[in-house]
Amino acid sequence: MSAPFDQHVTFLYAEDPAPSWRFYEEVLGLPLAQDQGTCRIYAVAPGARAFLGVCRARGPRVTDNPRVQGGAVITFVAQDVEGWHARLKAAGVEIAAAPAFSETYRVTSFFFRDPAGYTLEIQRFERPDWPAPV
Repeated sequence: MSAPFDQHVTFLYAEDPAPSWRFYEEVLGLPLAQDQGTCRIYAVAPGARAFLGVCRARGPRVTDNPRVQGGAVITFVAQDVEGWHARLKAAGVEIAAAPAFSETYRVTSFFFRDPAGYTLEIQRFERPDWPAPV
């Protein structure tokens, strides 16, 4: 069975989106797919299937806790988790802990925040039942 949707876009909101735009473009190196003025949409994965939009917020964030209803953790899947950790540290991104293996989820990952305060994760699945990228 194929996926029911053709593409996916996650939208994040920032009161001042310019620092976030620079972060996603310059630090993470995401290619700009579309600039809509108050919102920029970036390609996250090859094949024009997954995108991340960063838009001007209409009001302040209610909570910084990503694990409450309405919260979010944005996860980027990559094989070179350790390389991404080193690259982000070298770029001055504040990271609380080094990549670590989670026995519960069988992933290796680390967390950090973007300039608007969103929790981001880079992880590698350490399990054979995760679908390989196409």
